[in-house]
Amino acid sequence: MRVEFDAVTVALGGRDVVRQASLVVEPGTVVGLVGPNGSGKSSLLRALYRAVRPRRGACRIDGRDVRDLSGRQAARAVAVMLQDPPTDFDLSVEETVMLGRVPHHASFGRDTTEDVEVVADAMRRAEVTDLADRMVATLSGGQRQRVMLARALAQQSSVMVLDEPSNHLDISHQHELLSTVRGLGRTVIAALHDLNLAAQYCDRVVVLDGGRVVAAGPPRQVFTPELIRSTFRVDVRVLGGHDDPVFAFRRLDTADDLTLAPPIDLPAESSISS
Repeated sequence: MRVEFDAVTVALGGRDVVRQASLVVEPGTVVGLVGPNGSGKSSLLRALYRAVRPRRGACRIDGRDVRDLSGRQAARAVAVMLQDPPTDFDLSVEETVMLGRVPHHASFGRDTTEDVEVVADAMRRAEVTDLADRMVATLSGGQRQRVMLARALAQQSSVMVLDEPSNHLDISHQHELLSTVRGLGRTVIAALHDLNLAAQYCDRVVVLDGGRVVAAGPPRQVFTPELIRSTFRVDVRVLGGHDDPVFAFRRLDTADDLTLAPPIDLPAESSISS
């Protein structure tokens, strides 16, 4: 499915935290939202999965405003994996993953053989099969993240929204998670802090700063030392080849802070496509 953010402005606490953000994500592509803390990444995603209502603009999936979808339609279209999943519910891992099948049920429908098979496959992909009978509240943060991935996979939505999906995960599981998601062939939009993960697994990246889109395109074109320095306020060394960059960071000296380059100006709309 094609996802479009059309001049989206989101206000929280009386302040615009996303300002006129416009971009298009083509079907089957993996797009990473990156930027400093408070840049608007999570708020932009929340507008897509209807956790907040934009003050202006619209989020569309295949041309339909998400606010016009029913709850069931929205859940079938978009699966969400949050960075801090709730732990205050008394469900086992398997029961939690099975919740991903609810949008596919008729009212009060029972779990089908297909549901059981889909859930088993999702748990296998997320490497939580051995945790099936554990209560989610007893799991570590990393284990809970993998359970939430399994639930999102079981939902079988065409679009996946991942808000800091590598939060709490060790390095091995960070790569395993993003590799799994990339191999699904679905439209994926992920808020990421780690620029190295974004460069390795995303087809396109969108850089936000101060609630605005300041750059967009393939990682190897967007992640220049100048942009990284002006947006993230760090110095960077680019290691490896042009097609496989690895970034090493260090804190800017105080004197350097005074000479940061200004943000990059973009046209009103940025198209993120393959």
